[in-house]
Amino acid sequence: MTSIVVVSAGLSVPSSTRLLADRIAAVTAQALEEPEVVHVELRDLAHDLIDNLLTGFPSPRLGEALDAVRRADGLVAVTPVFSASYSGLFKTFFDVLEPGVLDGKPVLVAATAGTARHSLVLDHALRPLFTYLHAVVVPTGVFAATDDFGDAGLDARIARAAGELASLSAGRGVARSVPSTRRTVEEELADPTPFEQLLRTLAPS
Repeated sequence: MTSIVVVSAGLSVPSSTRLLADRIAAVTAQALEEPEVVHVELRDLAHDLIDNLLTGFPSPRLGEALDAVRRADGLVAVTPVFSASYSGLFKTFFDVLEPGVLDGKPVLVAATAGTARHSLVLDHALRPLFTYLHAVVVPTGVFAATDDFGDAGLDARIARAAGELASLSAGRGVARSVPSTRRTVEEELADPTPFEQLLRTLAPS
């Protein structure tokens, strides 16, 4: 079964960011055959994220969210725009991911703001962030200003982006069957790599 995780960083209740995330998730699910869709609402994890930054260890519920992202075949990442960029809460969540979690993972980026003046946030902030994290960002991003909700143009952008994410995510199942050479923190703690082996990886060939 294909797994899609939807990360939403809206702060208010109700939230236009969560509304956009839900619409994208629904259209993506329609394009896939009975996918597992997991919603991660960062507002509910705000204190857990700060504690993780300070201690280096996630709480149980934050750990579940991080594990869901690790196991996902595709990711929908939606943030409100603050000061012409993604929110601090949004960035913090991806700061605490283990290195390599997003390697090769399809990601649909989306953002909400009060006016269309912030629409370039998709290209000048979100795409560089996920490119740095080695994710595969789908070609179509989704930006929604307040006036865009209820507009047919937004529906068209969502449909196109969701189709791209569904196409890339559906092929991840085969790739996931190939063992990864990257070890998780839990694996290292349970069975540490010998120091001599680590030194050999640094030695010139």
